[in-house]
Amino acid sequence: MVKELEIEFRNLLTKEEYDRLVENFRVKEDDFFEQTNYYLDTANFGLKERNSALRIRKIETQYQLTLKTPEARGLMETTQILGDDQATAIISGANIPVGQVRDMLKEIGINHEDLQVFGSLKTIRAEKDYKKGLLVFDKNFYGSISDFDLEYEVSDYDKGKEIFDKLLKEYQITNHPAENKVARFYNHIYGDNK
Repeated sequence: MVKELEIEFRNLLTKEEYDRLVENFRVKEDDFFEQTNYYLDTANFGLKERNSALRIRKIETQYQLTLKTPEARGLMETTQILGDDQATAIISGANIPVGQVRDMLKEIGINHEDLQVFGSLKTIRAEKDYKKGLLVFDKNFYGSISDFDLEYEVSDYDKGKEIFDKLLKEYQITNHPAENKVARFYNHIYGDNK
């Protein structure tokens, strides 16, 4: 189980901006990998109401269960590794296994028995170290659409914001701050009703 503070900046990109960044940062074909996020919530969107999110992420043959809860700056991520059988069972409707994710759900007032998978989002991702942070190039597929975004993951909010803003300006990227993937997924699938 891992608990860490996630601080990241995100910008939506056009396909042309995405292609230009991939070329400028010399991202090669074999740098890309595929991951799929399966999002869970209660029927009445209790996690969303708490500005939190729960996902199972599949990267190749590994599964991670991650609960994201808000902090003053960023999100606290509580993650535990799942076996293939556990992940498949949860996606099929079984309960979250005993552990710190389940404990945190209880702490924020969510009954793990009320959770259900409401959809998935596939990402083709590449990552590059950049100025003491991690630059992430994503192409995302959810519902009937696809989009592109650039993320910058850092440990220092103020320094990270300054570096990210300079990068956007230097590469003439339109400043188009993006919601996180689960929020974009919710909005696309359910509109503003949820």
